[in-house]
Amino acid sequence: MTPLQTFLDAKPLYYDEIDLERMPRVYNVIKASLPSPKVIHVVGTNGKGTTGRFLANALLQNGFVVGHYTSPHIVKFNERIWLDGENASDDVLDEAHQKLSTLLSNEQTESLSYFEYTTFLAMIIYEKCDYVVLEAGLGGEYDATNVFDKTLSLFTPIDMDHQSFLGDDIASIAGTKFRSMQSAAIMGRQVHSEVEKIYYEIAEERGCKAQDIDDVLSLTEQKEIHNIASERGLAAYLQDNLLLALSALKYLGFEADVDILAGSPLFGRLSKIKENVLLDVGHNVLAAEAITKALQGQKFTLIYNSYRDKDYENIIKTLKPILTEVELIDVDDVRIEQEAHLREVITGEGLEVGRFAIIEEDKNYLVFGSFSVAEAFLEYIG
Repeated sequence: MTPLQTFLDAKPLYYDEIDLERMPRVYNVIKASLPSPKVIHVVGTNGKGTTGRFLANALLQNGFVVGHYTSPHIVKFNERIWLDGENASDDVLDEAHQKLSTLLSNEQTESLSYFEYTTFLAMIIYEKCDYVVLEAGLGGEYDATNVFDKTLSLFTPIDMDHQSFLGDDIASIAGTKFRSMQSAAIMGRQVHSEVEKIYYEIAEERGCKAQDIDDVLSLTEQKEIHNIASERGLAAYLQDNLLLALSALKYLGFEADVDILAGSPLFGRLSKIKENVLLDVGHNVLAAEAITKALQGQKFTLIYNSYRDKDYENIIKTLKPILTEVELIDVDDVRIEQEAHLREVITGEGLEVGRFAIIEEDKNYLVFGSFSVAEAFLEYIG
C-alpha cells in the first residue's frame, strides 16, 4: 500500500469548500472498530495546543495512558500525534495507516480530507489510552474532531480568525465553537464579554454543565499556580492556558505537580531557540496582543511573513511597541501575501523592513507569523 507520508502528500491541506457531512458519515460506518477512550475536547482560537499539552502531561503524571492530538505540525507530521510523552514514531504511524486502510473503503480513503484522515489515524494509535486530549482544527461544531463522544469540553480564548469558514463576527465564531459542547464544559479567560453570554446560552440549550475557571479553582489556588508559573518564567498568556488545564484536571478529580507542568509548554510558544531568538507560532491579533504584553519593555527584530487572509496590518500595529525592525522570511505556500503589500504596511507603521538572512549576535529576534513561518525559519537555520 502507499506509504503514509506519500499518501498524505497527495491530499490538499486546504479546501475552498468542506463537505460537513463526510466525517460524521464515515465515522458512523467505522465507529464500532474505533477505541472509546475518555475524550477531552479543546476548542478555541488561541492556546489550544499549550492547554492540551499541559493537561496531557498532568494526566500522565497521574499514571494514565494519554494521547494528545494537536495540529498543525511545525517540522514533522509526527508532532501531531503525541502518546505518553513522545511523538508517534514512523513505525507506529505506518502500522496505524495500514490498520485504518482495512476499515475504510477505497472511496472513503480517497474522499477524506488530510485532517479528517489524520484524526482517524490518531484514534487508531490511541486504542490503549485512558484519556485523549483532542484539539479541534478550525472550528468546533463541524470540526472533524467533534464526532467523538466527549467527557469534557475546554474552551480557550475566542477571537476573530478563519472568518471565511467560521463567520464574520465574534458571535458567529463563538457560536460555532460552543455548539461542540456536550455534557460538561469549562471556559477559559475570554477577551470579549459577549463570548461568555453566548457560552452560557448554548450550554443551557444543550443541557450541558457549563463552568469557568473561577467555578473550579479558588482564588487561592489560582494565585499559587500563577506564583509557581512566574518563577518558572512562563508568560502570562501561557499561565492562563495552564489554569484552564488545571481546572480540567481538578474537575476530573486529580492533582499534578504544577512546578513540573509549568516547565513543559508545547514547543513553539515563546520558545527560546537561541539565547537571542524567541519563536512563537501565533498568527492573529489576539496572539500578537498576548506576546506584546509578555515582552513589554524589550525590543526585537521581527522575522515575519503572513497569509493573505490574516489581519497582518493590525498584527504589525500591535507588535510595533516591541519592534525595532522587520525582516521578511520566504515561505513556500500559495496562501502567502505578496511581499509588496507586506512592505507597504510595515513601512506605513514607520518600521524598516528587510529580508532575513542571518542571526546577528547583537540583536534580539522574535519569529512570529504562523506554523509555516516557524517551519521555514527552523529549516533555514538547520
